[in-house]
Amino acid sequence: MARVRLDNLRKVYDNGHVGVAGASFEVGDGERLVLVGPSGCGKTTLLRMLAGLETITSGTLRIGDRVVNDVAPKDRDIAMVFQSYALYPHMTVAENLGFALKLRGLSKGEVASRVGEAARMLELDGVLARRPAQLSGGQRQRVALGRALVRQPQVFLLDEPLSNLDAKLRAGMRVEIARLHQRLGTTMVYVTHDQVEAMTLGQRIVVMRDGQIQQIDTPMALYERPANLFVATFLGSPAMNVLRGRALHGQGWSLALADGTHLPLPADAALDAGWNGRELCVGVRPEHLLPAGGAGSGAFEAAVDVVEPVGSEVYVNLRLGEHALVARLPPGDMPVPGGALWLRLAPGRVHVFDPGSGLALTCA
Repeated sequence: MARVRLDNLRKVYDNGHVGVAGASFEVGDGERLVLVGPSGCGKTTLLRMLAGLETITSGTLRIGDRVVNDVAPKDRDIAMVFQSYALYPHMTVAENLGFALKLRGLSKGEVASRVGEAARMLELDGVLARRPAQLSGGQRQRVALGRALVRQPQVFLLDEPLSNLDAKLRAGMRVEIARLHQRLGTTMVYVTHDQVEAMTLGQRIVVMRDGQIQQIDTPMALYERPANLFVATFLGSPAMNVLRGRALHGQGWSLALADGTHLPLPADAALDAGWNGRELCVGVRPEHLLPAGGAGSGAFEAAVDVVEPVGSEVYVNLRLGEHALVARLPPGDMPVPGGALWLRLAPGRVHVFDPGSGLALTCA
């Protein structure tokens, strides 16, 4: 096991494109850290820099106490799992698992021992004689994990390893990867574009956009205290509702929207007295739009557009004037499309952002 430390790591390509702009953070010894962001944000480039598959333009990369900027991938004591599995089709599962160990010159007994241990851990005992074409997608993914596992590296690097699986298999493999990490305690850096994977697998998450780190924190801290609008809307499904308008203070605070609609804010919304008349973006998670039961203090009426029952909860798509909202409600008496619903914002759950910079101003 080893910690990984990045100090102002940059990747600039020959055409001037900045793939990664000054990444600085530390992955703790035995930590499971997730890099997440949309396609093209630099997360895979950063992972390949850790692996030695991408040259570092500037900055310092340490694995353990050693600077590895110019160390060859094979000498970094890391193991990488790729999105495409990258299995040898002409080899059996056992041969795929043990191939890298044979190249290292380990004895047949040591290779067999490590392969057997990994196979038992990943429930591959019964398919060791099969070739990849005879395996399911989940089994192939477990073989790819096992091939990294047998090397007993200091650091595991996983590049979107579940993206080729269907939804049910992805959910199962997420649990397997988390269980595997708990058992091994090995440092792990995991790349995904899927925010659900990031939230469920990451002990800490690095959110990236356009080559830059937006925020680093635990999953729930990112969800509850996003640093900016991008993080707020990227994490969470359905996404956070965000409305832009002018803050007005009278009997209480409200947000005056461009179409003349007013959104009443909770009494405990922590807006600064000097913000009266200021343009703001107000965000609220779908689960923090609560049924109000009728007109009253802090309540507002929205038109029901589309209702999406998903079993344990109901997503209600609404219109507030010209603006779209989504509420996550418990199952029960479902609203009727074309009707109206009285709602209020949950106390202590309003997020306020600067519309220019996108930075969080406060979280009541």
